[in-house]
Amino acid sequence: MENTVCAVVVTYNRKDLLIKCIESLINQTLKPQAIYIVDNNSTDNTPELLIKYNYLETTPQLENIWTSTTEYEQITIKYIHLPENIGGAGGFYYGVKQAYEDNYDWVWIMDDDAFPTPECLENLEPYYDLEDTVALASLKVDLNNNILYHHRGYFNFNHGLPIQEHITSEDTKVPVKDIDMASFVGLLVKKDAIKKIGYPKKEFFIHTDDLEYCIRLRTTGKIKLINKSIIKHAEGSVQGTYKKTVLGVTANRRPYDKLWINYYMQRNLIWIGRKYSTNKLSLYTTIIKNYIMTIIGIIVFDDHKYRRIKFFTNAYYDGLTSKFDNKKPKRILYD
Repeated sequence: MENTVCAVVVTYNRKDLLIKCIESLINQTLKPQAIYIVDNNSTDNTPELLIKYNYLETTPQLENIWTSTTEYEQITIKYIHLPENIGGAGGFYYGVKQAYEDNYDWVWIMDDDAFPTPECLENLEPYYDLEDTVALASLKVDLNNNILYHHRGYFNFNHGLPIQEHITSEDTKVPVKDIDMASFVGLLVKKDAIKKIGYPKKEFFIHTDDLEYCIRLRTTGKIKLINKSIIKHAEGSVQGTYKKTVLGVTANRRPYDKLWINYYMQRNLIWIGRKYSTNKLSLYTTIIKNYIMTIIGIIVFDDHKYRRIKFFTNAYYDGLTSKFDNKKPKRILYD
């Protein structure tokens, strides 16, 4: 069979969202041949719920990487349990690697809080054979059908950090649009491209692993945004933050107990900039400016000022020196 599709879903402690994601995949009008669930050692009884829904037959062994395969309505469901939480990037590494080694033609990447609409995959199918195309991206919307423009976009390697410029409403009015980047929510990647560029960078843990992977994808071909194909996402980019106002200036701030999340974004973006930016002067000017603004923000708005400054200094330093110790953020904050 040609153009076989394996959906790869990474999950961690969001079992109810995961079930909704799996149901969305099973109920596609054009069904994928397989669904690979990569569990980052969830502690919320995710396996027990999967057993209840007949997506898993037996409780996993927790000490090592453990896999189990089940057939459900002619769809192969493979459950991959990782013995520790290695983040979304690590989960996507293992899921994409397993799907590639199992010889599926396309790997459909998504988080556990992604819900493809019923015709999502069917609306991608007509574009499987587009010339020089290595990946297809669905249009991403929130649960209220508002378009999430910032998760699809274009690269600019000549202006500091290669953060994408977002798509616009005009980009969504055409059937197909060339883009440079799509988040790991509804990105369908061709096997031939995976053969050339490998797997997502597991060292990133979380954040910007999709950006870095798309940079590599674009070296092999084009990424197409298919606007008729819709995937919903339980968007949570501002969750875990709060607003604070000082002298009439309001800013989104991260509570101290959630600050560890910010480390990975800072470190990984700097690493990406060092590797891919074509304007090193602009890159390092941007890094210095961002660091100064971060320190000023901490001094003006935040508690635990010394620890926060130490925390971000380490994030910047580790990005500049390619250090990937993913347990370091919590050590800095709580030791």
